[in-house]
Amino acid sequence: MSKRNPLCLAGLLFVLIAAASELRPAANNFRDDQLRFERVRAAVQEKEAVLKSLFAQKAVPYPPRQIFIRAFKEEKVLELWARGALDKPFTLIKAYDICSLSGGPGPKRREGDFQVPEGFYVIDQFNPFSIFHLSLRINYPNASDRILSDPDVPGGEIFIHGNCVSIGCLPLTDDKIKEVYLVALEAKSGGQERIPVHIFPLRLSQTNMDGLKDRRIRGEFPAWPEAKAPGGKGADLIAFWENLKEGYELFEQTKTVPQYSVEPRTGKYLFIRPSP
Repeated sequence: MSKRNPLCLAGLLFVLIAAASELRPAANNFRDDQLRFERVRAAVQEKEAVLKSLFAQKAVPYPPRQIFIRAFKEEKVLELWARGALDKPFTLIKAYDICSLSGGPGPKRREGDFQVPEGFYVIDQFNPFSIFHLSLRINYPNASDRILSDPDVPGGEIFIHGNCVSIGCLPLTDDKIKEVYLVALEAKSGGQERIPVHIFPLRLSQTNMDGLKDRRIRGEFPAWPEAKAPGGKGADLIAFWENLKEGYELFEQTKTVPQYSVEPRTGKYLFIRPSP
């Protein structure tokens, strides 16, 4: 059994306690099920009015129809976007400070590398009694990561959570995770099954991309572990970021979350561009 860092095992406690029958059978409504937990009820009491006011200022109905989360590692910023109808573009609701971050630019490729993942993910678990107050797990390793990461120990249990301390996750303060968790809860309760979370090394403008290339040439970043990809089918770090930039630019241009698939040999994201 491989050794895991305890700072990002927020979901393990959830699973163990559930297995010990702490959780009753799921309620008919996801929101009602979550409201059985004290921390979620406290978040509603403290933050619902705040969020309604915030969304009203942005002219987006609350609860929103859909949300989208985007994070930038070097800027240490997590953005919350939302929209009130499926035919509307997303609006930036609020940017939150990521208050602690391990690793540096570059994807997560194996357990214990201290890296925060980079790529295109979705929330796959809500943890209402995390050891980090409240937490939202992202689905690392995703389809691309499973091709490009260490096949034996890619790592996992990556969360957006509170408590402002972490290795490999995206921590906020307890106060701010209440807002993000509650908005995500409302979106899921309203029918959004897949809440996207896109994580980038930084804002991938062309200027910033050129800067990353210069830093790569100067040897600032370690060699990306291409050999860890099955069959040696990895790509250079800059090529990986150029691929992420495609998805970044599509959202910047359309303010809609891009659709994509994953090329099964290389792990490259293949984006579906909207019709002109």
